[in-house]
Amino acid sequence: MPSSSINGIDLYYERNGEGDPVVFLHGAGGNHMSWWQQVPAFRDRYECITIDHRGFGRSVDTTGEGPARFVEDLETLLGELEIERTALVAQSMGGRTALGFTVRHPDRVRALVMADTWGFFDWPELQEEVQRMREQDGAAEAPLTQRALGRGFQEREPARTFLYQQIAALNPPRNLQGMAQGAPTRDQVAALQVPTMFIVGSEDPLTPPAILKRVHEIIEGSEFREFPGCGHSVYFEDGPAFNEAIGDFLARHDS
Repeated sequence: MPSSSINGIDLYYERNGEGDPVVFLHGAGGNHMSWWQQVPAFRDRYECITIDHRGFGRSVDTTGEGPARFVEDLETLLGELEIERTALVAQSMGGRTALGFTVRHPDRVRALVMADTWGFFDWPELQEEVQRMREQDGAAEAPLTQRALGRGFQEREPARTFLYQQIAALNPPRNLQGMAQGAPTRDQVAALQVPTMFIVGSEDPLTPPAILKRVHEIIEGSEFREFPGCGHSVYFEDGPAFNEAIGDFLARHDS
């Protein structure tokens, strides 16, 4: 299986399909396997690239630098793969990577999908509001699955809930410090002119719809989609609807 020796680690990635590239960037509860509903749906139209962020899946973080190097890892990998321009589809933690890369290289991103994530950029007022809402909901102390999946989904889909837990369990112990290091500013994000879509579940306790609406409102021309009954993992909980939404969006912004 392919891996690239970059920035002091072996970064694991997979390439499936042919066409314009789309890079899928997983969240803290996932790895490259999280996109099992997306890759088969899009590999006939696009080259689908999935990665394991350092410290996740098969990408062991031997340097201990964690999220502080996520954006540089993506920059280096795309350079090695000779990919000049791509679409980015990010979920939760992956939004930090996607947004950071897009702010640095807006000309290299043809479309940006931010699913259940505001990208962890430097906006203190919003960060305080996120923390307050999480504390009110009890999300900060809840187990991983409870935070990541809607309550209704867990009741209706015990088998897929178990699958989510198993995928998450493949990740080694890791360092998640450094998420804010080098994060874009509010002004940088507001200045983006890259086609952007925000996706959120109506029951998301970690990135509530009200939070994503605020970010959507500062990026002119961005799109916003809310999915009823989903929690923090729309891509996993309602794969077909998620795929339809991003498929339409990506098709409108093919190179």
